Amino acid sequence: MMRYPAFFDAVPKIALYDPLAEFLGAADEGIVEYAYLDAVKLAGHSCPTVASAYWMTYKALAALYREELPQRGNIRVEFGKAHTDGVTGVIANVVSLLTGAAADAGFKGIGGYFDRRDKLLFAVDMPAELRFTRIDSGQAVRVAVDLQSVPLLPRVRELLPRCLDGRAGVDERTEFRELWQGRVKAILLNHAADPQVFAVAAA
Repeated sequence: MMRYPAFFDAVPKIALYDPLAEFLGAADEGIVEYAYLDAVKLAGHSCPTVASAYWMTYKALAALYREELPQRGNIRVEFGKAHTDGVTGVIANVVSLLTGAAADAGFKGIGGYFDRRDKLLFAVDMPAELRFTRIDSGQAVRVAVDLQSVPLLPRVRELLPRCLDGRAGVDERTEFRELWQGRVKAILLNHAADPQVFAVAAA
């Protein structure tokens, strides 16, 4: 059984309506739910990038749908950067998991319905770093993250190279892991509603 930091379960989940899941009987009434742990499993790790991708998506969907259930597969997501630029690809993988938006290699649909392709776009000429758009209404929001107020502790910088090259002892490796996930926890819980960290605006 997978063991993971307890704070993962304190991060709000994302519930969506997926018409494809309903059509194929994968989820009762098409309602699917994702937790931060799902993003961690997809990426294979928990870090500030994965956390930011999860929470930016959460914030964007909340702004676009308000009291409605977001509709998975009905959302277009655009990135200002290329998918190979920095951590854009990592963020895109998490965003795709949660929204169903896919690039040209995505699900082709069934009989002209449920096509998920060409809804995840990169290197788009736009002022926003990341833009989410409801395909049904055209309503869009731009989201951005700034982690300057949740800095990496100096102690983490000291321990990182020691853990990488095997010089760190058991206690140091434990300390590194706790400090690393402590920052992730601060991003997702302490700064979840901080507009200086997560900015959302109409696009």
